[in-house]
Amino acid sequence: MLTFEEAARRGADRVGAEVVRLAAQDVRGMLVPPEFEEAFYRSVNLPEQLGRLFAPINPRRVDEDVLEDLTARAEALIRTSFLMDDAVQIFYRALGNAGLDRGAVHVRRPGLLSTEEAQVMPPGTAALQAVKRLWTSDWAFGAVLVRLDETGGVGLDARPTLIFPGLTGTPDPVMAEALGMGTAWVNETGLVGLP
Repeated sequence: MLTFEEAARRGADRVGAEVVRLAAQDVRGMLVPPEFEEAFYRSVNLPEQLGRLFAPINPRRVDEDVLEDLTARAEALIRTSFLMDDAVQIFYRALGNAGLDRGAVHVRRPGLLSTEEAQVMPPGTAALQAVKRLWTSDWAFGAVLVRLDETGGVGLDARPTLIFPGLTGTPDPVMAEALGMGTAWVNETGLVGLP
């Protein structure tokens, strides 16, 4: 896990353009790399469990009632699966190093508006729970239905997760124009998004 400043040094092709843009504006935040999410899935055998769970789904002819039940079960599976202790400690240390282990934080995927918020106290359990809620949302009915329509399957690749200080940002057209961007999101701490 890296602060935005550390992540930006790796280049946009590895960490995403938004992180590089945010780092250039000295935005405080943390990148949870896709490898962390992927390690979580593998450590508790989620790919196999999810594969078995969704086996009854025919992507060409989706029974939405069945899919709704299966997505609820998949969300519960993600929500109730635990990260390994070593991963949790790494997350807590990184959160503290980024200065995000106290106060309000919000968590989102790069370029997306959907967030999870938390009020954090050391060591950072509430922030970790917000990250897990965000990952769980990938298995909501609508998200799975979109994947079925677009890819013909329910599987998904791990993606970066961003953690910001403060509550969820809102669009600020004045800031966007000043930065030469189409969109900029701000909250009580300042700039928190340049998708």
